[in-house]
Amino acid sequence: MIEHRNYIAGAWSGEDFRRNSNPSDLSDTVGMYARATEHEVDRAIEAAAEAQPGWAALPVGARASYLDAIGSMILARASELGELLAREEGKTRAEGIGEAARAGQTFRYYAAQILQATGERFASTTPGTTIDVDRRPLGVIGIITPWNFPLAIPAWKAAPALAYGNTVVMKPADLVPGSAWLIASIIHEAGVPAGVFNLVLGSGRMIGARLVESPLVDGITFTGSTQVGMHIAGESLRHGAKRFQLEMGGKNPLLVLDDADIDVAVAAAVAGTFYSTGQRCTASSRLVVQSGIHDVFVERLTKATSELVVGHALEATTEIGPVVSESQLQQDLDYVRIGRDEGAEVLTGGEVVERATEGNFMQPTLFAAGRNDMRINREEIFGPVACVIRVDDYEEGLAVANDTEYGLSSGVVTTSLSKAANFRAHAQAGIITINRPTANTEMHVPFGGTKASSFGAREQGPHAREFFTTMTTTYTAHGTP
Repeated sequence: MIEHRNYIAGAWSGEDFRRNSNPSDLSDTVGMYARATEHEVDRAIEAAAEAQPGWAALPVGARASYLDAIGSMILARASELGELLAREEGKTRAEGIGEAARAGQTFRYYAAQILQATGERFASTTPGTTIDVDRRPLGVIGIITPWNFPLAIPAWKAAPALAYGNTVVMKPADLVPGSAWLIASIIHEAGVPAGVFNLVLGSGRMIGARLVESPLVDGITFTGSTQVGMHIAGESLRHGAKRFQLEMGGKNPLLVLDDADIDVAVAAAVAGTFYSTGQRCTASSRLVVQSGIHDVFVERLTKATSELVVGHALEATTEIGPVVSESQLQQDLDYVRIGRDEGAEVLTGGEVVERATEGNFMQPTLFAAGRNDMRINREEIFGPVACVIRVDDYEEGLAVANDTEYGLSSGVVTTSLSKAANFRAHAQAGIITINRPTANTEMHVPFGGTKASSFGAREQGPHAREFFTTMTTTYTAHGTP
């Protein structure tokens, strides 16, 4: 069994290892992955701090070449990366390969993005003076990533961090070390200077604390639960007021109006709710449906949900892979029980299913007769579970859609241009979709939410530079003042 070590200062390090298993087949060992010690985390931070001035001083074309090479190598190995992702996280192979391609494209995107002009020149109110605004790297970036997109999210954090002259210490989720390890090995193979990118595997509690507390770390970018994100925010302010960027939970509504195209509505609900096993922060977990279309929508959606093929992530016929872990599966089942106890009706699913291999398989679950004050409609479940909430009109539907502590993604299905425009203006979310699934993100546009879903600068696209750079304003006098 190959032992996969931490990557620190351009070398592989680690003595203690943990088994990484396949949620589609618990007997299948994906690999043995290191558990970093406090000393190794500190060494990774020090290596990043030592390497940062030299990396920032490289000509921008040199950094662009490194990122382009990394992206090209990821794309060339997309099938291998996608299959590994499917084995350790449970996404279908097709989704895994697509995510790997997205990761490679993200590195190549930032290779081109950093060649764009970022400085500004302003006229001064003082005669004989010009004002220039320039951007500088933030410094050493601690990256903490979740398990649900183990290639895409590390890429969309690490690529802009490196592009803008920062160095990185990355801590991936404990459930999916393999995907991040392969990215680290590609970065190493691309010849990126030692210390510029460092990977530490293991305990989130310990590694996160070392990153937040270290005076050498200038910023933390985190994607995960709201509870952990808020803790990171408080600790970041307590330890030197370092910059932090938080992408957290969601309880996203899809509002289906009476005038909706029923085929579009059902397709948007199925894709946004259950694909990726519902394990997306942008998933449609609340289906808010107007009375006139409610019954036919529920009938059609129940049938489509019950027909989804649940199975091994590497099987070609599988549409819904396993839940990522046994503990997450138990949490999903607990919420099904909670929903029943609250009076919601299970239309389909809600149970584990047996397959040829022992895995964390769960039939997608659809509730009806839901109220927006139920726990299943207030708390993020993060699994293949959704609830239909009936409303009488558009105004009530919009109010229910906005009645949540979260504000990541919000969608409407309608053929009315005026309703679509009104929803776009009044939906309380950072991502708004019209006649599409709520689970949307593209690398060249900003990603993030409002309320308890996000804090700090947006991720992705040119907007990523807002977190990864600082601005300086220079006043230059020409001639004698």
